[in-house]
Amino acid sequence: MIRVLIADDEALVRAGLRMILETADDLEVVAEAGTGAEAVAAVARHRPHVVLMDVQMPGMDGVTALQEINRSPNPPRVVMLTTFDRDVHLYGALRARAAGFLLKDTAPRDLIAAVRTTADGGAVLSPTVTKRVVDTFADKHSPDDRAAGARLAALTEREQQVARAVARGLANAEIARELRMTEATVKAHISRSLTKLGLTNRVQIALLVRDAG
Repeated sequence: MIRVLIADDEALVRAGLRMILETADDLEVVAEAGTGAEAVAAVARHRPHVVLMDVQMPGMDGVTALQEINRSPNPPRVVMLTTFDRDVHLYGALRARAAGFLLKDTAPRDLIAAVRTTADGGAVLSPTVTKRVVDTFADKHSPDDRAAGARLAALTEREQQVARAVARGLANAEIARELRMTEATVKAHISRSLTKLGLTNRVQIALLVRDAG
């Protein structure tokens, strides 16, 4: 059973997420939190496998809570929930090594799949978030083309093709259709690329591709 903690300052959002997750037989919502501080305390008390964490909450925000949680022994995987348009702290969550980023309007079945993927050690990211993070971050970032290119050279040609598709904000199904491979193969290429590059999520792959030019 995958144990999940929901952290969001809006009770209605928490109730909606709980209702969706509890339709899956292998997911159990063990606790809810309305602030970052409550989330940190709930992690210590309930030991969830996955935390769904709102980026912006009163008091201790989601990014600070993520940092605190990641300092604990055997921390759970934390997926940040965002509406993106108003989430000015999203890049802090990226630097704090969040396991993923999901929009709050993610379809129920995709939310459930994301929790399962995260619990298995994978990284999840809404494709729209990937593209917008990369585009915005690129405007504020001076790339090191040579270093980025050298890192990408460690990937196979097929892995590089998948990485470039990720940087364009394509979902796995879209990448599979474009490159004529199965979604399982796309996921395998991304997983191997993350391991080879020492990265944790799709956004970091996309940024590296952007830096390489």
